[in-house]
Amino acid sequence: MSGTRQRPFGGGAHYVLDYLKRMQAESSAFFYAVQGDNDQGGGNIFWVDGTSRINYSYFGDAVILDTAYKTNQYKVPFASFTGFNHHGQPVLFGCALILNESESSFIWLFRTWLQAMSGRHPVSITSDLDPFIRVAVAQVLPQTRHRFCKWSIFRETREKLAHLCQSHPAFEPEFKKCVNEGETIDEFESSWESLLNRYYIMDNEWLQSLYNARQRWVPVYLRDTFFAEISLNEGNDCLNIFFEGHVNASTTIQMLVKQYEKAVSTWHERELKADYDTSNISPVLKTPSPMEKQAASLYTGKIFMKFQEELVETLANPATKTDESGALITYRVAKFGENQKAHIVTFNSFEMKASCSCQMFEYSGIICRHILAVFRAKNVLTLPPQYVLKRWTRNAKTGALLDQNASEYASNSHESLTVRQNNLRQEAIKYVEEGAKSIHIYHIAMKYLQEAAKKVSAVKNQSAGTTEGAASADGGRGGMLAADEDELLTYTSVEEKQKKIKELTAELRSTNQRCEVYRANLLSVLRDMEEQKLKLSVKVQNARLSLKE
Repeated sequence: MSGTRQRPFGGGAHYVLDYLKRMQAESSAFFYAVQGDNDQGGGNIFWVDGTSRINYSYFGDAVILDTAYKTNQYKVPFASFTGFNHHGQPVLFGCALILNESESSFIWLFRTWLQAMSGRHPVSITSDLDPFIRVAVAQVLPQTRHRFCKWSIFRETREKLAHLCQSHPAFEPEFKKCVNEGETIDEFESSWESLLNRYYIMDNEWLQSLYNARQRWVPVYLRDTFFAEISLNEGNDCLNIFFEGHVNASTTIQMLVKQYEKAVSTWHERELKADYDTSNISPVLKTPSPMEKQAASLYTGKIFMKFQEELVETLANPATKTDESGALITYRVAKFGENQKAHIVTFNSFEMKASCSCQMFEYSGIICRHILAVFRAKNVLTLPPQYVLKRWTRNAKTGALLDQNASEYASNSHESLTVRQNNLRQEAIKYVEEGAKSIHIYHIAMKYLQEAAKKVSAVKNQSAGTTEGAASADGGRGGMLAADEDELLTYTSVEEKQKKIKELTAELRSTNQRCEVYRANLLSVLRDMEEQKLKLSVKVQNARLSLKE
């Protein structure tokens, strides 16, 4: 499709460009580009700061492109790339001003954005139903699953079928129910056909075009792909989350920079608060399950609450074995009294892997109640590691950045200081946890921690010296490296290695034995609790029957 939609910038574009130039001068991690390399304010503009680029390395698996200005008569042709952080909060991945809407403009935008993100393609991207964006995504991000925003489709349907919606008020809620509540593809297909027949709209061209694109917006077709939404039922009702309340139809281009900074500051503060709450507020456990305790220590506060909800629901969703073939066991999981809405779970007892027909884990990265019910039936007491998605955990921002040139992000300003502090803090926490596991490991950890502190202090003192001192520091640094090598050779001699292996093997064997004892005791306690729960349930039921009589 060809064609161009143009919107005038006015003189305010120069104001934005001046701001972007100042930001880039202050931080080499700040990136901006103008289509056609024209700094005169006549082309599309894209920009992203260093924090957003770092966040993308952690949370760039699911991306949203918000171009809400196109339908809300915005004064500013503003677009944003966003996603969700480990608290389920919106996080920014870049912004743009779109003067010329065309295939080439959006192709340029996606290529420029991808360049700023070191070429890393997201797993999924959500956007408005726009032919230009659709072509651009297909060309620049061919491996990325492209989803259309349901909210924009519902809005356009209301406009396209205004007469029908006015004459039949029940049509719109029935249409949404058909789209949102289908558990299977067959259910959706049947419900769609029934809806069209009921309102005699089988030949409507708009609805036919939506049906032809159903695999890009109807939830039941998309559940096999990760979209970072923590509930199957939440959906993508609105894209404009990050800048909601900051950028709207009354925002002028002169106001944009200030509102942009306010939004960034607001969400940064909310993330810090969520980090603080996760670290300092212990969640209330609702079951004696060791899996719940494990999850509480792994997940952030909001994600744990979602997991906890699924875990508690296993009490009302028993798993019934329907087939077994070697290591593969098939279960039927349904809520009490709702057998017609059962889900099928296939469990591999050898690999400790399970898949559910609801596909909640594939879609949201949080394990569903149906698989948890099977784990409960099989006495799987802790979450297998493949079901703990790092991007939802407290440690989501630890580890090396995916960008090989990420060192440029940490080259200057308080932004880089925050990143370095965060990385060191997380590594220190892991060091403390590992170092305290036994008295032997503790002494080794303390020894090398003290030596590391001396070396950091020495380097700090050398850096503060004069040029002459710096020259001598090179010799000192060489001396330290030589000392490290001697120490390493001594420590890693064959005898030391063998001795260390024996000690650690013995410690591991002892730990495993204790774990087996704890596990057996725990299983016994859990079985007793289940029996007591069943007895209590029978007593309650008998009491109710007695009262009725």
